[in-house]
Amino acid sequence: MGKIPEAVRWALISASIFILSSMVYDVIRLKGILKYYAEIDSPSSKSSNTKDIPSIDPSVHPEVTCKIVDVVEEVVDPTEETDNIQKVIGYQNNKVGLYIYAEVEDYVDYAEELVNSNGGDWGYVLIPINVKETNKSRWESLFESLRKKHLIPIIQLWDLDLDDIKERDKQITKSAHFLNNLEWPIKNRYISVYNEPNDAKFWKGKVNPQEYAEVLNETIKAFKSLDSDFFIMNGALNSSARTGGDYLDAEVFMIRMNQQVPGIFRKLDGWASHPYPQPNFSGSPRAIGRDSIRAYEWELNILRWRFGVVNLPVFITETGWAHKEDENYRDGEKTQYPLSQHKVADYFEYAFKNIWLPDRKVVGVAPFTRRYDAPFDNFSWITQDGNFDPQVLAVQNIKKVEGKPPT
Repeated sequence: MGKIPEAVRWALISASIFILSSMVYDVIRLKGILKYYAEIDSPSSKSSNTKDIPSIDPSVHPEVTCKIVDVVEEVVDPTEETDNIQKVIGYQNNKVGLYIYAEVEDYVDYAEELVNSNGGDWGYVLIPINVKETNKSRWESLFESLRKKHLIPIIQLWDLDLDDIKERDKQITKSAHFLNNLEWPIKNRYISVYNEPNDAKFWKGKVNPQEYAEVLNETIKAFKSLDSDFFIMNGALNSSARTGGDYLDAEVFMIRMNQQVPGIFRKLDGWASHPYPQPNFSGSPRAIGRDSIRAYEWELNILRWRFGVVNLPVFITETGWAHKEDENYRDGEKTQYPLSQHKVADYFEYAFKNIWLPDRKVVGVAPFTRRYDAPFDNFSWITQDGNFDPQVLAVQNIKKVEGKPPT
């Protein structure tokens, strides 16, 4: 073989060096990619590195933050058949609940007949309370009745005055002392801090995520300083609302909350959610995403990827379909809502059996509501003359769990 020309030899050496250096670079880059994905899949590393999560300032680019892409789990996270204790809450748990009111005594009896039927015990009731409440005897009587009926209260705060910060914080402290002085039915004292604050009509006519973050933070401090058994949740957001008019997109709302009080979502014990079936409270129970009865999954993904918060137990403090039958309904007439009471009953049965009960992230489900006057009686579970709507029988017939919460 003849001698390789000098120019060719140097060309081969250069090519070999280039190929070798490229291979080394690719190996280093691959190790970096693997390390990156290992970190974002790790709850512990995610929780300790939230500053590395990219974020967008919604005040500068609102048109970007409002373009939401639904990221949901396609499969319900099932409970292990051999595990009677729901790990996310720590006790054997009956998830079925109902939204009721303290002012009507027989609502407790009605709720007990619904949520503790067919093998169930210690189901849930969502009960709103005005933070200026002073009638201790009524609430002592209510909690005693809940204890006897084996019902777990989720107390939703409402009607906080916001005009003066000192008065606001005084009301927060007084409400904490009022509820702390009651004898609760079980050890856990569930509190949801107000209602849909990204909707102006539920926050004194305005949307103010910065103010709500401060209120939530003060509420957590006030209640936890009195008793660590207080289990504090956010006020459930309107997940289906987009920014405009009296609404602020839920994700933008959460971003601005965290900007005002960094780490606010890490202070929560659980996550309250209002996963209504849209559009028009008439959506399919099989739908997924922020406009569905699985909207809590969309919210949990925001908590995870934006704020590094994982594993919060979910309490559905409102949900449900509107039926076309109301007190003024006439058979065959066109109505605002397309679903009949029987279709709503079918949807509730499907949702409980196939979505909420098997999902180990969900602790309680309290549909709205036992009874509501017009024009919202389309959500009622009982007619004006006291008859049960079909969804009552559908939920009563569902096999339930004998709850065993620590008392």
